[in-house]
Amino acid sequence: MKLCEEGVPLHASPAHKLLLLFASAVRAGFPSPATDYQADPIDLNTYLTQNPTSTFLARVEGDSMIGAHIESGDLVVIDRSLRPGSGRIVLAFIAGEFTIKRFMLKPDGAYLEPENSKYKSIKVSEPDMGLIWGVVVGVVKKV
Repeated sequence: MKLCEEGVPLHASPAHKLLLLFASAVRAGFPSPATDYQADPIDLNTYLTQNPTSTFLARVEGDSMIGAHIESGDLVVIDRSLRPGSGRIVLAFIAGEFTIKRFMLKPDGAYLEPENSKYKSIKVSEPDMGLIWGVVVGVVKKV
């Protein structure tokens, strides 16, 4: 129980009144000079795409690319007009399923490599084994 200065319970004090509390915190220091600053609005379609007619979004499931900061639930931005160079993250269609992996060209062949040590690389040994569907050019995530 909290007491006022005279030793009387606070709720029993004749001077006791309820005070309103702000619902949000207030600054105790200097206000930020950027508080009133507003930039031009951003069109996310323009920001995320260079080729709108060949760009798609796909929702990620699984954890094979967590090392590249691509996590389950994220949306990846895929551009089908780009060539998949070695080292790029791609959306591939392999063995009847789509998968996101890092495309790597090595002296002994092409590989799709995960960014999680729990998973193995996939060597693309046959031309008809699958195809690179597009190149990942962005990630949209909720925090």
